[in-house]
Amino acid sequence: MYLCIIMTSCKTNEKGQTCKNRKTLEELNQKIPNDEKIEEYQEILKSIADPIRLKIIYLLQDEELCVCELLDALNKTQPTISYHLNLLKKSVIIRGRKEGKWTHYQLTNPGIVEDLNNIFQK
Repeated sequence: MYLCIIMTSCKTNEKGQTCKNRKTLEELNQKIPNDEKIEEYQEILKSIADPIRLKIIYLLQDEELCVCELLDALNKTQPTISYHLNLLKKSVIIRGRKEGKWTHYQLTNPGIVEDLNNIFQK
């Protein structure tokens, strides 16, 4: 439930002036996604907050890759890569497609790399 009151933490300055364009708590709270969305965003951010997972995302930016290619590119063990791929799958950042005994992975949203680059101002 949102309170619809004027915030009282804006103090007056020595001239008796207060903040211009004071917003109500309701106006401010409308800018914040609901708690469920915030938790979803937190999980996504946590899942990419690892160097190996970031590298996987960058490797998948242009094409689908087989696990064997990810293993070679990252020079990590199969259990390590599988662990990180599973975390990215749980966060719906990637999806896998089985082909024989191998799984091929791709980004669910290829625009994520551009978004990351914008965040990092790359």
